[in-house]
Amino acid sequence: MPEKRDYYEVLGVNKSASDDEIKKAYRKLAKKYHPDLNPGDKAAEQNFKEVNEAYDVLSDKTKKARYDQFGHAGTDPNYGGGGAGGYSYYGGNPFGDDIDLGDIFSSFFGGFGGGRARTNSNAPRRGSDVECELNISFLEAAKGCTKKVSYYSVEKCSECGGNGARKGTSPKTCTACGGRGHVVVNQRTPFGVMQTTRTCDKCRGEGKIIETPCPICSGKGRVRKRKEIEVNVPAGINSKQILNVPGRGNAGIRGGENGDLQIYVSVSEHPVFDRKDYDVWCEIPITYSQAALGADITVPTIDGKVEYHIHEGTQNGDIFRLKGKGIPKLHGRGSGDQYVKVHIEVPRNLSEAQKGILKNFEKTLTEKNYQKRRTFFDRLKDLF
Repeated sequence: MPEKRDYYEVLGVNKSASDDEIKKAYRKLAKKYHPDLNPGDKAAEQNFKEVNEAYDVLSDKTKKARYDQFGHAGTDPNYGGGGAGGYSYYGGNPFGDDIDLGDIFSSFFGGFGGGRARTNSNAPRRGSDVECELNISFLEAAKGCTKKVSYYSVEKCSECGGNGARKGTSPKTCTACGGRGHVVVNQRTPFGVMQTTRTCDKCRGEGKIIETPCPICSGKGRVRKRKEIEVNVPAGINSKQILNVPGRGNAGIRGGENGDLQIYVSVSEHPVFDRKDYDVWCEIPITYSQAALGADITVPTIDGKVEYHIHEGTQNGDIFRLKGKGIPKLHGRGSGDQYVKVHIEVPRNLSEAQKGILKNFEKTLTEKNYQKRRTFFDRLKDLF
């Protein structure tokens, strides 16, 4: 059997990579080597399995810690190290590779450190979660919507009912382990006869032998299919948030419950609105006359247009608030606010007559008509 590659090397990440970096690398490689995109390519299929195996370990904090300390031996369910009272032995078992250190301490010291509980390799297992992406518009995120998403997941084979055997036949109980999925091995050591429990080699821990595999699922009992479901997107959701749909992931193993579908939401930008948490921001241009004299203006909101009166003497950059006109709070009460920033647009391409009118108008103004200008020159006077 070829030697396993380092899991970090498989995913192309450093040992110090964050959880997000590991997940990002996995998703990229899983897509690259996916069997659906590489039909009949055995090398791609092998790479896909290798990538999934690496991610299964590095995405689990407990498995990752063991792998970082012991390498592949630390993730092997048959590995005998680290069994007694939290003690680990690195570099090989001094009593032989087939001896379980936990069993040794349990035999001599009555379960020193509590020993290790036997796990049933033939027990039901929950299916893994499935991920997909959903792109929605700014207003769909703000108001909520119903969208269809498509994704691939593993489900129970309808041909064999999930048992992996050809229709009309059924799996047989493994004669080597009696259906338990593991066997007890006695071995003579310097300390006497020791018992160890191993995964059954004949059935590989399944407890069943399939003599005639199902032609649809090749004896696996599960098949991969494309699915499409309709999901309700709640009002107020934002980019990088995840919608979790329980039970829509990969089918469980040996009667275990299904995993979940995790939908990663991406919200597109809006040409007018910006979002900050649950508040909406926008900028509105007004004329010089509207700013100086005050005016009723039309303001766009996510609920439609509203009328707003800007006061006389409004300055460039002034901000006013429309209470409750922002984004509905996700799974909560109320909404954010809308903030409108005023931009006074200076007119261009004036005719000579218009320029003359402005010059004559300017002559009628005094420092009393300019608050910031007056304050600035007063400070300048004090400074010099």
